[in-house]
Amino acid sequence: MAKREEKRRALREALVDAAWNRIASEGLAGLNARDLTRDAGCALGGIYTAFRDLDDLVMHANARTLALLGDTLETAVAGRRGGAALHALAEAYMGFALTRRRLWNALFEHPPPPDDTAPDWFVAGHVELLRFVVQALRELPLDEPEDALEARARSYFAAVHGIVSISIHSKFVGLSQDRLAAELTSFVRVLTAGIAAEAAGRTADPQASRA
Repeated sequence: MAKREEKRRALREALVDAAWNRIASEGLAGLNARDLTRDAGCALGGIYTAFRDLDDLVMHANARTLALLGDTLETAVAGRRGGAALHALAEAYMGFALTRRRLWNALFEHPPPPDDTAPDWFVAGHVELLRFVVQALRELPLDEPEDALEARARSYFAAVHGIVSISIHSKFVGLSQDRLAAELTSFVRVLTAGIAAEAAGRTADPQASRA
């Protein structure tokens, strides 16, 4: 039994490697069961031995990308706090999206499961990225409870992602790539200045913080 499970783990790892490499080189459009199993050196039905289906395999490959993005953000904020950390996170996220575009696209292009309920472990991979933003916000003069910080972190992430995504895909009001970095920096500067002004207003008018 143990040997069978070991073989299954090895098969899963080989298939995730194959899927991740295919996504990196060709995007989601380059994925099909025949190519993946050939790359992994297994039978055509190997995917369904190791995973629920091809979509399940893609989620595991995307989880690897999430981990890589998390490492990138963690490196970016090392030694930085508060507003400086927020700036570093935005720049690192933009850099990841630009240099690993197919992997980054796959995180958002892959459709959710039919019941629209992603596995807890996959959702946790996305939420894990927010901890860097929450920590940076915690170091600003916000004086807000943890649930409020998490809500702001989600809004910040959504705003940065929107600016990057619209620009990379050249959608509507998207920025050209030579303007993207400067405008992203400006956005974060305005955001942190607004937080500082809000905190100063609360200090000047204690009643406002209880309103």
